[in-house]
Amino acid sequence: MQMSEEHMPQITVSGVPGLPEVRPGDDIALLVARAAPDLEDGDILVVTSKIVSKAEGRIREGDSRAAAIEEETARVVARRGDTVIAQTRHGFVMAAAGVDASNTSPGTVLLLPEDPDASAGRIRRGLRERLGVRVGVIVSDTFGRPWRHGLTDVAVGASGVRPVEDLRGGADAYGNPLNATVTALIDEIAAAGDLAKGKLSGVPVAVVRGLGDLVTDEDGPGGRVLVRPADEDMFRYGSADVVFARRTIREFSDAEVDPAAVRRAVAAAVAAPAPHHTTPWRFVLLETPRARTELLDAMRDAWIQDLRSDGFSEESIARRVRRGDVLRNAPYLAVPCLVMDGSHTYRDERRNAAEREMFVVATGAGVQNFLVQLAVQGLGSAWVSSTMFCRDVVRKVLDLPENWDPMGAVAIGHPAAPPKDRPPRDPADFVLVR
Repeated sequence: MQMSEEHMPQITVSGVPGLPEVRPGDDIALLVARAAPDLEDGDILVVTSKIVSKAEGRIREGDSRAAAIEEETARVVARRGDTVIAQTRHGFVMAAAGVDASNTSPGTVLLLPEDPDASAGRIRRGLRERLGVRVGVIVSDTFGRPWRHGLTDVAVGASGVRPVEDLRGGADAYGNPLNATVTALIDEIAAAGDLAKGKLSGVPVAVVRGLGDLVTDEDGPGGRVLVRPADEDMFRYGSADVVFARRTIREFSDAEVDPAAVRRAVAAAVAAPAPHHTTPWRFVLLETPRARTELLDAMRDAWIQDLRSDGFSEESIARRVRRGDVLRNAPYLAVPCLVMDGSHTYRDERRNAAEREMFVVATGAGVQNFLVQLAVQGLGSAWVSSTMFCRDVVRKVLDLPENWDPMGAVAIGHPAAPPKDRPPRDPADFVLVR
């Protein structure tokens, strides 16, 4: 239903002039109360994070902004030249991890507040104590947008303000259902406040009046609710860390795997480099429980027979067979295969062996592309080598051509839990320079 004109909110946005230069230890609530003693119940203050950082001593001295960026970075998302897009410990993805060299003394940089929601809460309570008013407070900072030019202010912290308006389940003016509309109210207010503050005017605080229905008695959930969880973020992986998205996942949830997602991963796989302009990759997709069970049962029987012939005890065999549970527990399996179509045949067996090695390397590159693309789509995987030890059995069960060589099997599913952290590896340990 459309709102009638008499019920439309009348919103005003005005800057708060007269604030002094903020220094470490300053009480921002006191400074604002002195500069804006006429604040009213229902007002919302938009406070730039820079003065909050200064008051809280989030200042670093020295010439190395890069060191400060590294200190504040939880994850590098993208890097081009000296420009770094990074995720901060707060979960924000922004340029330079929020480290700012503007509006601060030469030779210093500002870091984001340690806890912007808590900072907003302290300012809000301080204003209530000094002026007796019920206001909301938003701490704002400037963000770029991946698909649009220009910068805008958004809320990095909030207190006493309803942060979002969830319109899902409602309908628009034409009766169409709203299925995905969740408005980021505090971001919209932060951007409006920046119009009155400006970047160069030296006015770090704005008052937004006319949205008293959004002001709450409690501190509320704050700005952290706008940080999208990793498992909901379709654009989580930037150019710098997309390869590192691939992790070996051995435990899967019961959620079904979208076959279309696996086919998109195959499309990435066949984009890998290969010798002689060939296409040495084939992927057998086991989408039914019956197909998976038949293959894994046949592979298990072949494995047990091999282990017995090697003299392993029944207890040892049982332990080893249990290691194959990662494939059996996965809701989806793929078997990558190598074909040598287009390879060259030489009189020299040494050159023939090298020719096959080139094709094996190309197949590995294709499987790596496959695994990375699965991870980018939120799917976990584990590449297990077992089909390489019983290729004849796999070809027979899956009815594959004789020239298809199974190169392991890939267990695919939605991770049941986040993977454990990787042990650190120093690239220098793997480099030899001549």
